Amino acid sequence: MLIKQLSVFLENKSGRLNEVLDILGRADIRIIAATVADTSEYGILRLITTDTAAAYMELKNNQVSAQQSDVVAITCDSSAADFAAKISCFAREGLSVEYMYCFSVGDKAFLILRTSDNARVPELVSRYGLQTITEHDLSLL
Repeated sequence: MLIKQLSVFLENKSGRLNEVLDILGRADIRIIAATVADTSEYGILRLITTDTAAAYMELKNNQVSAQQSDVVAITCDSSAADFAAKISCFAREGLSVEYMYCFSVGDKAFLILRTSDNARVPELVSRYGLQTITEHDLSLL
């Protein structure tokens, strides 16, 4: 139910994002979803890929600072109302959404999110009947 995400720490300098993407491209890694958040000192590139373990090793072999973490990918309609309905389940249970990004394919959306307590996510997904998608199924999109 939880899937692996890569977080890549990027120096705030021109071309660094391109360098990281080039490393993954040479390894034939396909990116399913991505987002970049920045601070004054560095950026964080978060990625869902077709092969997280291989992408992680490729980055490490090229001295790129990266880590793997667990997130959940929830499927829903691509409407703000459905996004809100899905997220409200976590709020009702006292979990905050630390960050979220998404992508859509047609009228279906995939919310990638990390909560304040990922250990409780499987229970809440089951309790509220949320639909999740696996890393394998994401790679087939």
